[in-house]
Formats: sequence, structure tokens, C-alpha cells
Amino acid sequence: MSIITRIKNIFSQAESSDIVGVALRQQSISYLVKNATKNYCKTIENEAHPLISSLKHIVSTKSLAGCCHLVLPNANSQIVQVDKPNVPHTEINDALKWQIKDLVSIAPENMVLDYFDGPLLVGGHEKVNVVCVAKNDLIELVTTLTVDNLQVVSITTEEFAFASLLPVQDDAVLLVCQQPGEEVNLLIVKNGQLFFSRRLRGFAEIANKSEDELSMGVIDSLSLEIQRSTDYFERQLKQAPVKAVEVLIPMQNEAFLARKLAENTNVEVKLFTMPETLENYRSSAAAIGATQLNFMEPN
Repeated sequence: MSIITRIKNIFSQAESSDIVGVALRQQSISYLVKNATKNYCKTIENEAHPLISSLKHIVSTKSLAGCCHLVLPNANSQIVQVDKPNVPHTEINDALKWQIKDLVSIAPENMVLDYFDGPLLVGGHEKVNVVCVAKNDLIELVTTLTVDNLQVVSITTEEFAFASLLPVQDDAVLLVCQQPGEEVNLLIVKNGQLFFSRRLRGFAEIANKSEDELSMGVIDSLSLEIQRSTDYFERQLKQAPVKAVEVLIPMQNEAFLARKLAENTNVEVKLFTMPETLENYRSSAAAIGATQLNFMEPN
């Protein structure tokens, strides 16, 4: 089962052929419009207004139309890993709702969830990664985005939006990625599959750091988290070593950050290359990734 919760055929089909990616963030909203003639991205700051008010303003004034792919911010979704319930496939979602009720802050009766299988752990333990969202929040977001010419067709998280940007390749890649103002994500992707993800706390302001500030503990802390993640991937999941680390953190000192991370690791570290024609929209990478949807989940 995919982590992407598709909401199809609920509303009337949009007439426009545009593809719209909308990524919600704590302080801004980024959106991408793709059509036959051009692609363009915009970012609207929403610090002074509630998220829904800013979203309504964008929908009403920017004439968005077509199929919309929505990326939820980390603050609106929670991810936990648990043992896979020993129930029929059709009953897994209901079983998971009660299995995770004490692990998340969303009440079971207000919970919308989906899951993706994790790789088999040492000892044969079968785990699943459960993503849950508050139903009332989701309804409000979808209702706001659903207008005459705009149709919500998928809802995903930052992790999968970023993972979809990576090409399918045999070797495992660790992607260090972030939406502006959000926390940093560490993802390990192999063969188009998201094998591992971690949301790091304490790095939301990394883009505001000078080179000196980055060198005074921030880079070392980030390097340590990267090392922990690769160790888990290789030792617990019994996977071949990560071959490269790619950095996608929109900030003035991004190249400096990548260079310093390379000094702390034995694998290649490089800046992530954005899709062609979208090189200048690194800060909108999650919105772009939501429209790619070229990833697969682990078996």
C-alpha cells in the first residue's frame, strides 16, 4: 500500500491539463505549475496569516487549475514504525489505528492513516511505517484547494516528495533535504524505494547560519546523524553501503555545507541536481517532487 493517499473521483474532473504541486510550510506556501508550454514556481509567505487563509488567497488570486498534488508539512503529519499486524490485508489500516493510538497525538476517531512496508529487520521482524494525519485538518485543506477548476488527486509527505526527485538507481543514496523553515530530513533511497527516513530536530534554522556558525558544531552534529543513519541501514537492514550523500538544503552556504560534510565522511558528498529547467527552484523542491511521483515503496 502506498504512503500517498489518493483522493480521486470525489470531485468533478478539472478541465485544465495543468499539474499543480503545493507544498505547505510553517512560514510559507510553495507551489509549482506545470503545463505543455512552461513550468513556474512561486512562494507565498504566510507568517502573518493562518495557513488556511494564505491557501485560500493563493487559490482565489492565482487562478490555479488542473490536478493538484499536496505536500503536508511535518507539523501536520506523524510517522511511527510498528510491528505489522497479523490480520488480513483489508483490515491492516483499522488495526494500525488502534496499535499506534498511544504513540501519536491524534485521537483514533480523528485519524487518517496510511502505511508503507519497511525492509525486513534482522531476525525476520516485519515492520511497517505508519503515517497519520488529523482528519479535520485534512478535510479543511482539501476543501480549500477544491474549486471549480482545481482537483486534489494526491496527498503526500515531505519524505516522499523529496524521494521522488531521485532517479532510480541500484546504489543507495542518502539525501539530506529540507524545506525552508522546516526541519531537516534524512532519506535513504535505493532502486526507487524509500528504505529509510528520519526527521531531525534542531536544524530548522540551519539556512540562517554563517560559515563560522556552521563550523561550530552544526556540521559535526549533522554528520553524526548521517553516520547513525547509514550504520542502521547497513547493519540492521543488512544493505550494501550507501554510495553517495546528496544535499538539498536551500541556503546561501549550501555548497560550503556539502564540502564540510564531505570532510567528515568516507563517501562522496555533492549538491543535489534539480530537474532540468527547474535549477533555480531549489526552495520549491518538495512541490516539484510531488508532481514527479516516480518512486516505489520497499517490498
